[in-house]
Amino acid sequence: MPADTDVAAPPRPLDSVRRLARRAWRPVHDRLPVRVTGYVRAMAWISLAVQIGIVGTGGLVRLTGSGLGCPTWPRCTDDSFVAVPEMGIHGVIEFGNRMLTFVLVAVAVLMFLAVLRMRRERRDLFWLSFSVAMYVPVQAVLGGITVLTHLNPYVVGLHYLASVPLVGLAAALVYRVYATPGPRVRAVPGWYAGVAHLMTLAMLVTVVAGILTTGAGPHAGDSGAARNGLDPELMQHLHSWPAYALFALTLVLVIGGWRLRTRMWALLLLLVEAVQIVIGIWQARTHVEHIWMVNVHMVLAVVLVAAAVAVVLHLKRPAAEAAV
Repeated sequence: MPADTDVAAPPRPLDSVRRLARRAWRPVHDRLPVRVTGYVRAMAWISLAVQIGIVGTGGLVRLTGSGLGCPTWPRCTDDSFVAVPEMGIHGVIEFGNRMLTFVLVAVAVLMFLAVLRMRRERRDLFWLSFSVAMYVPVQAVLGGITVLTHLNPYVVGLHYLASVPLVGLAAALVYRVYATPGPRVRAVPGWYAGVAHLMTLAMLVTVVAGILTTGAGPHAGDSGAARNGLDPELMQHLHSWPAYALFALTLVLVIGGWRLRTRMWALLLLLVEAVQIVIGIWQARTHVEHIWMVNVHMVLAVVLVAAAVAVVLHLKRPAAEAAV
């Protein structure tokens, strides 16, 4: 009888696909940064800019009554993924805002790739960029749910609130691409750190109260969309109280930390808050008549979040610097 011979197993299609993918990925991988460069820092700033920018375009959708410009999701209409001429300007505005989601996804992917080869040395950058990349689709789905629920005011508010951690993560990413890696120690007195964390709590309450106030106001995103039923005038007062507390706490941070490394960021936060207060009072006096003012107020709210993140992150400094 002939001796047994080993017969090679036929190649599997999946193995061939994997080899081709590895071969195509290798040149890309080899060109990725291995340290924080100007490109990495630029991508971090772009990440923050687009996360703030999408709040502005989302506000434009709502304030122009274009929230149901595309009446379904993920399609724009039952028969089309894109806006059709019959839908008019509202369809253009809503569809344009949806398309910006792909910009956010592209920027998030590029940011993640920019730090991929640093994942062992800079785990902070890796996980921050990974979190943003994973969170963006969640935000997009929430946007779809707002349409499917016909702009339920609480779902719309949740959609806005979901932008707050995204902006915070992007702001932390900007800070960390300039920071020295490694362990960190507190660089401010304990009372100052306590006031800073209390400030962030006041900011969160202010943002939530602002969302509920907007949900009680006239700008529903569509003429047929429901409001949350709360008294708009009462909600304006309830929104202002934590806002003034936030301003007072930030003022303490500016004065008490004038000689600390946080002074510039605390001052920036205070200035943005001052502008917010002026715009808020103006809105109340004009009964939120000017939609551009409402949109600026919405955008500045997340700018405040970014500035607050910068203040909190500057409460610590690298242990190596503290030991010198």
